[in-house]
Amino acid sequence: MTTNNEEKTANEAMDNETISAEENVHEAEIITLEPTLEQQLAEMKDQWIRAVAETENIRKRGQREREDATRYAPSNLARDIVGVADNLRRALDACAKEDLDQLTSNVKSLITGVELIVKELDTTLERHHIKRLQPLHEKFDPNHHQAMFEIESADYPAGTVLNIMQDGYLLHDRLLRPAMVGVSKAPTATTAETNKTVDETA
Repeated sequence: MTTNNEEKTANEAMDNETISAEENVHEAEIITLEPTLEQQLAEMKDQWIRAVAETENIRKRGQREREDATRYAPSNLARDIVGVADNLRRALDACAKEDLDQLTSNVKSLITGVELIVKELDTTLERHHIKRLQPLHEKFDPNHHQAMFEIESADYPAGTVLNIMQDGYLLHDRLLRPAMVGVSKAPTATTAETNKTVDETA
């Protein structure tokens, strides 16, 4: 009888040890899984943050593109209109002021009408953020000006705009058409000597 009880107690002890060992294995597995779950959570959080940031960038880029499209939409029309303005100004320049007294009243009225049209056109262009560039005696800016020729000058530093062949225009802050200009350059030694001789002779 005692032997049976001892065997039973021994068996129960062995069963308890087996269960305890299984529990330890299960706990070890849980401990092993926990860092993996935390790592996956961190990766998913990182991906979510990146996705949100990318979505925000796309939204801002789309908004900026829409604003630019609205802001600069009339570029082609504006280029054509400033060409008309140039021609009207050339027509006025062709009418020498000293000859006005010799013109008939009809022609004078026509010139006055063209002057009014040019003024109204300039006002309209300004209202639509089209700015006229007249860089006379300003420093040459390759972003806004196109040099057509050079002029030797001792009176102005090299790189100064001394002649405007055609006005330039900006639409908001974007170049619509560069101003075509003549730019000063330092006189050559020969020219400087010739000028000096002329001055001494005079």
